[in-house]
Amino acid sequence: MADKHDCPCSQQCFLQSAMDKIGGKWKLPVLCSLTANGTSRYNELLHNVSGISNTMLSQTLKELEHDGMVIRKQYLEVPVRVEYELSENSRRLQPILIDLIRWEMGADI
Repeated sequence: MADKHDCPCSQQCFLQSAMDKIGGKWKLPVLCSLTANGTSRYNELLHNVSGISNTMLSQTLKELEHDGMVIRKQYLEVPVRVEYELSENSRRLQPILIDLIRWEMGADI
């Protein structure tokens, strides 16, 4: 039987931390929508992310905001207007995601 080896960064795995920020069913589709459409309001995201429910969109946006991936701007108007946009952290992630697409496709896009 082969010896079992722990991940070399098991005490604080930065890769796992990064995957937690973008993992799950809805985070990447929300980030992709914001990438494609720019700053968006809640209902625009609800319309653009196919199949997502109100509850899941709300939860996903809260998690993305908490992790510094999305910026939420609330305008003190009546009714209140809220917009979401990619943070600089998310913008830096875009080339990595494009490389993952290339890797999966086995070709350059």
